[in-house]
Amino acid sequence: MRFFIIIFLFISPLSFSAENIELSKAPVDLTDNLSLQRGAKIFTNYCLNCHSAKYMRYSNLQDIGLSAETIKNDLLFTGNKIGDTMSVNMSMKDSKKWFGASPPDLSVVARSRGADWIYSYMRGFYRDPTRPMGWNNTVYVNSAMPHILWELEGEKILNPKTKKLEKFSSGKLNAKEYDATIADLTNYLVYMSEPDQLKRKKMGYYVIGFLLLLLFLTIKLKKEYWRDIK
Repeated sequence: MRFFIIIFLFISPLSFSAENIELSKAPVDLTDNLSLQRGAKIFTNYCLNCHSAKYMRYSNLQDIGLSAETIKNDLLFTGNKIGDTMSVNMSMKDSKKWFGASPPDLSVVARSRGADWIYSYMRGFYRDPTRPMGWNNTVYVNSAMPHILWELEGEKILNPKTKKLEKFSSGKLNAKEYDATIADLTNYLVYMSEPDQLKRKKMGYYVIGFLLLLLFLTIKLKKEYWRDIK
């Protein structure tokens, strides 16, 4: 009985935390280098001002097709060398003072939150004058994070009756273009959480193939050993 109580206490917070949240499916494709490159640009230009990615090095971006020169000229804002990690210059003390809490490191956020959560979260901001930053979010209610991409998306408001987001003002991008931008950003965050993911999966196929071959040879060897035994 005690075992089932422990399991319930462990699972129930996770279940209740996701209640009434309808997540959109994130179009993740780690083989699309152009999408990953666009996502890296969005991340370094907008997210890296506050959020660090201390487990990710700029040099890893060469694996998605970016040259060392492009990285240095267009993406290397906070570090001095291409081998540096993606850190931020803002101190924890200042971040707590300005935002009320230190922005979390995003190195492995895709593994902890999931791609669908990130994709939905970045599309769930709306104007809320009751919040300190003037923004709220349908996925993460009362989030301390402002809508850093509002100039691209425009502004939305939450209809109190339907609980749906409605367009309030236009941004530089239309809805389809903004969703594509968030898809690229999500794609990059998934890649950043495990840069060797594709290599690991590819190696997995080789391992499975080897084990199947070993199984075939083992069966053949067994039959050979027991052939003359009746």
